Amino acid sequence: MMTAYDDAMRTIIEVPDENIERLDSMAYEENISRAAVIREAIEMYLDQKGSLSEKNAFGLFKDHPLDARGLEKKLRSEWDDRL
Repeated sequence: MMTAYDDAMRTIIEVPDENIERLDSMAYEENISRAAVIREAIEMYLDQKGSLSEKNAFGLFKDHPLDARGLEKKLRSEWDDRL
């Protein structure tokens, strides 16, 4: 969670009234500002999107004919014929 706002940037966005009401309700329940709710939502969104990218990377070579060691040997053989 962001704690220092020295590097923060102000941004103007349009948000539908019904979403503002929901944000205000959440802020009131948590006793924090609307801005804090929005910052938290952005942080959660970025964390979720980042973890999706990482999850998509796992198994990327599952259908590759060589295992990791075999692929390494093949790639290194291009650098050095002694392998």
